[in-house]
Amino acid sequence: MFLSSSSPRRILAYSDPVDMRKSFHGLVGLVQGLLGEDPLSGAMYVFFNRRGNYVKLVTWDRTGYCLFAKQLEQGRFHLPTGDAKQEISEQAFRLILDGIVLGRRRRMR
Repeated sequence: MFLSSSSPRRILAYSDPVDMRKSFHGLVGLVQGLLGEDPLSGAMYVFFNRRGNYVKLVTWDRTGYCLFAKQLEQGRFHLPTGDAKQEISEQAFRLILDGIVLGRRRRMR
């Protein structure tokens, strides 16, 4: 997997819907303008579409930008809180990529 060789310093997720037609330059523009972050910092920036079933992330790996995309066949991606911009752990990010809902507990009957 793309995270196995070296972990990013930070993973920042933006939960408000983003136009998924954006590629490297469009997403880097969002990182700078919308998030107010430095895209060359080595952090991973994660964006979701309106339906919540498609995710793109962009990161700088010292020689260029990397772009990753994933579409769930069923279900949606869910971030643990309602904040539009939030930092998440690598472990939480891996669960989110699997479509697992974090932060909710099921009641036992």
